[in-house]
Amino acid sequence: MNFEFTDDQKAIGRTAKDFLEARYKLELVRELAADQRGFTDAQWDAIAELGWPGVLIAEDDGGLGLGVVELVVIAEQLGYTLAPTPLLSSIAAGLLISAAGTAEQKQRWLPELATGEQRGAVAVWDQHGGWDPAHSELELAAGALHATKIAVADADTADVLIVSGADGAHFLVERAAEGVSVSAEQPLDPTRKLYEVAFKGAPAEPLMSGQGGAIAHAYAAIAVALAAENVGVAQRTMEMAVEYARERTQFDRPIGSFQAIAHRCAQMLLETEGARSLTYGAAWALDHDPKTGLRAASMAKSYAGDAGYRVAASSLQVHGGIGFTWEHDLHFFLKRGKANAYAYGDSRWHRDRVITLAGV
Repeated sequence: MNFEFTDDQKAIGRTAKDFLEARYKLELVRELAADQRGFTDAQWDAIAELGWPGVLIAEDDGGLGLGVVELVVIAEQLGYTLAPTPLLSSIAAGLLISAAGTAEQKQRWLPELATGEQRGAVAVWDQHGGWDPAHSELELAAGALHATKIAVADADTADVLIVSGADGAHFLVERAAEGVSVSAEQPLDPTRKLYEVAFKGAPAEPLMSGQGGAIAHAYAAIAVALAAENVGVAQRTMEMAVEYARERTQFDRPIGSFQAIAHRCAQMLLETEGARSLTYGAAWALDHDPKTGLRAASMAKSYAGDAGYRVAASSLQVHGGIGFTWEHDLHFFLKRGKANAYAYGDSRWHRDRVITLAGV
């Protein structure tokens, strides 16, 4: 694969970097992490004005009609700035509606999801069946759902929920519907709010059946977006470590001149660039080479899932005692990297999937 960014993709990357760095200083991220909601309407409106909620929604449905590469360009900067936003959750819901929604469901939801007037979330993780949608035991009974989903990101501020069920089925449930209750959980990553969602006879619409390939592609795109976030986490924490190693002196020398620190920083660079290469390669494959896209996505998610956390942990070691304090910002990146590693399949699950898809 000979992958090069187009001029438009480069422009999206520059816009995302400038926009997010200007609006999500770490002081504000810390404040939002402590806030129950986690973001403001003004912040969401500014993101919506850029069209990012509709990045993967077709133009005919009111979106930008772009590809996974463009999503990944944005997601890397979301991880780099640690921006607390329900953007990826809403994009994920739009992806699944685009993949398997009926004509009426697409017409009802996609235009407003694309403009940001409505937001979505995806409820996958069962209390007993884990995250894998294929292992869900949830079934529709007389048009209603009776189940509980856990670790649902951004559920409380969503207008529509996409819920995974048994045998690959998916259901659309309005957040405001009778029988839907949402309660906050204590997340590892305070910059991304998680909720338990209980469905007690909640009215639900099934998405179209027989769309397994499209749904698998949608989940792969979500996983690659999270991998890209971890690339951003790794890049930022590596930069923080290198800067500190240049400034911090010991025995009248910058600590970066010591071999142990230099080797650790070099390993951080190696893992960051490896994760970036796999992630953008997977995004390109999902856009242009569907035969290899699913396997490439799992390769990227497994490697970047680990790398985002490991690089942040190494940066913490370079910082020494100060890196372990609450007052330092490193722990927020460490938690985002670790939480992303588990969302939509941990590294072990995706490595097993790579083997399965390779037919070994």
